[in-house]
Amino acid sequence: MPGVATPNLSDEQLAELLALIHGADSVELKLTIPEEARFSTITALGIDPLDAQLRQVFFFDTPDLALDGAGVVARARRTQGRPDDSVVKLRPVDPGDLDPELRAAETFGVEVDAMPGGYVCSASYKGKLSKPRVKNAVAGEAPVHKLFSKEQREFFAANAPEGLELDDLTVLGPVTVAKLKYAPEELPGKMVVELWFYPDGSRILELSTKCPPSDAFQVAAEARAYLTGLGIDLTGEQQTKTRTALEFFAGTAG
Repeated sequence: MPGVATPNLSDEQLAELLALIHGADSVELKLTIPEEARFSTITALGIDPLDAQLRQVFFFDTPDLALDGAGVVARARRTQGRPDDSVVKLRPVDPGDLDPELRAAETFGVEVDAMPGGYVCSASYKGKLSKPRVKNAVAGEAPVHKLFSKEQREFFAANAPEGLELDDLTVLGPVTVAKLKYAPEELPGKMVVELWFYPDGSRILELSTKCPPSDAFQVAAEARAYLTGLGIDLTGEQQTKTRTALEFFAGTAG
């Protein structure tokens, strides 16, 4: 999460990051916690795991991850007590290269994800779905394209490998996720804690917070101070939730 303020970036990388942040709609600061520190981290945060909301996350790709190779992610989620949702995401992107008309769409957004030692800028077209749309599609009772709006499908077609259709994709998932939001007094916004449970028993614990681009460095400094004050180590090897899920399920779908 304090990746925006990381000293690990070269001058060239820092200049690129600043340009991406300037062109983005939001910044999400992320930190993944090593396995051996998960329990102590949750204890230090003082949160109750029973307050978490459960989700099922499904990805759609070919067994050889052709979509991922093109920088495109197609995802749908089922969420406890909330509507289903879907997203088509493209990364990395340069905000300046995106069509202004596309950027003006209400459900389209550009975000910089930053973690210790790295960052990526992505463009996402989001959609809300009535239940049980996702459950039916992943069970094969409805085509995958029905999970995505006309605008999402157009965004997919413009960026996916030529000839690859949404209905050609394999369901990769689900991953069960426990998500909890809380508002520490030390931070201006909410902290999000997510624990991703993969079918092989592995897990990823991620802490994150979002902020406007203009506040990114200030929030990063405050988040670093907050976490280090709780004794949480910020130097562990970082993992990405989506990458881990895609590689796991692609390996079982071939």
